[in-house]
Amino acid sequence: MSIQACFKVTRGDFRLDAKLEVRSNGITALFGPSGCGKTSLLRAMAGLDHVPGGEMSINGRVWQSSTEFVPPHQRSIGFVFQEPSLFAHLDVRRNINYGMSRISTGQSGVSLQEITDMLGIGHLLDRSPDTLSGGERQRVAIARALAISPDLLLMDEPLASLDAARKSEILPYLDLMHRELHIPVVYVSHDAEEVARLADHVMLMDSGKIVANGPAQGVFTRLDLPMAHERDAAAVIDAVVISHDEEFHLTTLGFADHRVVVPHSGLVQGDHVRIRIFARDVSLVLEPRSDTSILNILPVTIDEIIPEGGAQVTVRLFAGEFPFLARITQKSRSRLGLEPGRRAFAQVKSIALLNQ
Repeated sequence: MSIQACFKVTRGDFRLDAKLEVRSNGITALFGPSGCGKTSLLRAMAGLDHVPGGEMSINGRVWQSSTEFVPPHQRSIGFVFQEPSLFAHLDVRRNINYGMSRISTGQSGVSLQEITDMLGIGHLLDRSPDTLSGGERQRVAIARALAISPDLLLMDEPLASLDAARKSEILPYLDLMHRELHIPVVYVSHDAEEVARLADHVMLMDSGKIVANGPAQGVFTRLDLPMAHERDAAAVIDAVVISHDEEFHLTTLGFADHRVVVPHSGLVQGDHVRIRIFARDVSLVLEPRSDTSILNILPVTIDEIIPEGGAQVTVRLFAGEFPFLARITQKSRSRLGLEPGRRAFAQVKSIALLNQ
């Protein structure tokens, strides 16, 4: 399935000029600062805002062109807004059934049981929306969007209105939805942690344009983009659970030929996990050391070095084909003679599990 769109909008001082192709599976994040045009682009894709001259097609079906415009209710799209916008006069079951009523005759849909099991809302079906927590309401809104069995799911900062506790409540369900459904998702966010946890593919927006586009693993570590120079700059890597060390309560994760250990957290052998390595938690040495408390030491090749003001540099490294970052001082770089192409060893002090 190919999803292609091109929109140009001018409103006062704001201009949206975006051309994109969305992957047919996984989550594509539209990521960037507030006001950069993410929501404008998402609404244009949904047909909620009619952009004259815009183009939108999905799997060969034209939803918008210079001569055609399919209205939103005739597009096979699920849309999840920042605020859940549930029907207050309907209980949870009927809110979801309202979505199912939009399925065309003969179209195979996701069952109510499948949706409620996946989102953990079976016990809420007879409840009124005004009795639900913010996280519960948003899960019901996602269920209603999925109930139409959409060809494309659009999510506009679905966690932005939730506090940290409610975000933590809902993220595991988004992980599960990601793993179990084969629906392409465009997920709008300005939160780097959300994107790092959920996205397979990232489109970075700035001032109404898509300025970078690629796998999350690569985009977060590109030194020509702003994320790599922020205080919380980090790489994301997909890994698999290899084994457990019951004596020391550690779990070994693998990616390609590399192995790292993390505190044991209930994962089982074969589980797929995503890890996040912050640049500030990586130091470099020229030879591997054994007289250190750091357990994760990886052979790396230095790819690029960029100064960060006067005292520090950011170093882009490759462990095999996997890129990540180190933030070290200019003095350390000079003392070790670090240059692009040189081999070294990365000492990783801490690794965060994003979807345990």
